[in-house]
Amino acid sequence: MFRFVRDSMVLLLVVLTAGSCTIQKNPVTGKSRLLAYSWSQEVQIGQEVDQELTAQFGLYDDERVSEYVNDVSGVILAKSHMRRDDTDRQFRETEFFFRVLDSPVVNAFALPGGYVYVTRGLLVHLNNEAQLAVVIGHEIGHVAARHASQRAFRQTLGQIAVIGGAVLGQELLGLPGESILNLSSQAAQLIFLSYSRDAERESDRLGVEYAAMAGYAAEEGAAFFTSLKRMSAQSGQSIPTMLSSHPDPGEREKAIPKMAEEWAREGYEQTIRNEDSYFAMIDGMTYGENPREGFVDNGQFVHPELAFRFPVPDRWQLINQRNEVILLSDSQDAVMIFRIDGSSATARESVQSFIGQEGITVNSQSETRSGEQYTAYQADVTIQQREGNLRALIYAVEYDNRIYRFINYTLVTSWDTHVSAFSSVPEQFNRLTDRSILRIQPVRLNLVAAPRADRFQNLLPSTLPMNITPEEVAIVNQVELDEQIPAGRMLKIPAQ
Repeated sequence: MFRFVRDSMVLLLVVLTAGSCTIQKNPVTGKSRLLAYSWSQEVQIGQEVDQELTAQFGLYDDERVSEYVNDVSGVILAKSHMRRDDTDRQFRETEFFFRVLDSPVVNAFALPGGYVYVTRGLLVHLNNEAQLAVVIGHEIGHVAARHASQRAFRQTLGQIAVIGGAVLGQELLGLPGESILNLSSQAAQLIFLSYSRDAERESDRLGVEYAAMAGYAAEEGAAFFTSLKRMSAQSGQSIPTMLSSHPDPGEREKAIPKMAEEWAREGYEQTIRNEDSYFAMIDGMTYGENPREGFVDNGQFVHPELAFRFPVPDRWQLINQRNEVILLSDSQDAVMIFRIDGSSATARESVQSFIGQEGITVNSQSETRSGEQYTAYQADVTIQQREGNLRALIYAVEYDNRIYRFINYTLVTSWDTHVSAFSSVPEQFNRLTDRSILRIQPVRLNLVAAPRADRFQNLLPSTLPMNITPEEVAIVNQVELDEQIPAGRMLKIPAQ
C-alpha cells in the first residue's frame, strides 16, 4: 500500500512541478507564499489519485464504520482552518472526503485537495474516539497547510529524482532508502527529510488544536504514538530520527499532552473520549490480513475466494495486493507478477495482446496446459530497455471463467538462473480443493469484558489465530502484557 501511495505522489509531483510555480495563500497562516501548484490543481490531484487508490485497495465494506468515521471527521473539519470565517472562500467551499481503506497496514494519510484516508489496521489500534479525532485532525492539517504543494516546490530544486529513487528502492526491494543515495546527494536528502519532519510536527499541532476545539481529550492522541513506538520496536525496523521522514514516535507521545494542556489553558474543555461507542464501532472488524484474499500455506499461495493455488519458490518474497500478486527473488533480480486479465477472452489472446507491444521480440510461443488440465498459452520474449534488456515468460491460463496471467521477467543475463522457477510456477497453477482452506474466515476483533482482575497476559485465550502473538494483542489494546487489568474492562481479542 505504502509503495503505491508514494509512487503515485512522486509521479504527480514530477509532472506538476515541471510547470511554473505560483504564489498562493496558506489557509493555516493566511499568508501567501510560493507553492508548486494552485488550489484547483490540488483538488484535481486528489480526485485523480483517489480513484486509483480506492480501485487498488478497496474500501472497507461496512457502512456503519464509514458513517462513524465520516461523522467524527465532519466535527473536526468544522473546527479546522478549512472552515473558519476568515479563510478564503475557495478553501471553505472545498468538499472533503474521508475513506476507510480495507488494509491491515496501520496508516493514515491525506491527498491534496481534501481527501483523507484511514485504514482498518489503524482503527483497530485506537482505543477511543478522541484518538481518532487527533489522527483525523492531523491529516486535515496536512491539507490545510498545503504540505504537498510546499514539498513539491522544494523538490523543484533538483531533488525529485533523488527522493523518488529512495522511496521506490525502499518500498519495492526492501532496501533502506538511504543506501540508494550516493554521497553527494545525502546532504540535500537530509534537508528534505528535515522539512518533512517539520510538516509532520505542524500537523501534530493542528490535529491537537482541532480536536481540542471540538471538545475531545486531545492528550489521548499520545497513546497512539506509544503504540507506534512499540510496533516499531517489535518489528526491529526503527531507524535513527535523523534519517526518518517523520518525527520519532517517542518524541510525539511526549509533545502531544503538552500541546493539549496549552489549549486547556486557553479555556477549551477536553472531556470527550467516547470509548464505548468507539469499541462498538470496531467490534467484529477484520484484523490483520484477510485470508479469504489469499495467503501462503506450506509453500503454496492459496486463494480461498477464487479457489486456486500455485507454488511459491523457496526464498522468494510474496507481496499480495488486492488486484495482483508479486513474487520477488531472494537476489531481487527477478519478478513474477500475477493478476486477472479482465480484457481478454482466451489465454492465447491475453499473451498475444501483451507481446504485441512495441519493443518486444518473441523468441517462441505455444499452447500448453496448466495443472495438466487447464488451457494455457505461453511466450518467451525479450523486452528492449535502455538500461538493459529483459527476458520474460508471459503465461496465461483459462480457469473458472477467468483469464489469469503471469508476467515473469529478469535481466537477460539472469535468465538461466530463474527460467526454471518462471516455468514451474504457472505450470502448477491449479484448483484449490482443501476444504479447510476453502472455508477459512478472516480474524475479527471481539470486544469482551475482562471476567476478573488479572494481568493482561492471563486474560488471553490459550491459543491465538493466524500466528498472532500476545504482544501484538497487548499493543492493539494499548496495555503491557504484565499490566493489571480491572474486572469489566473492555478488551479487544482477535478470534477466528
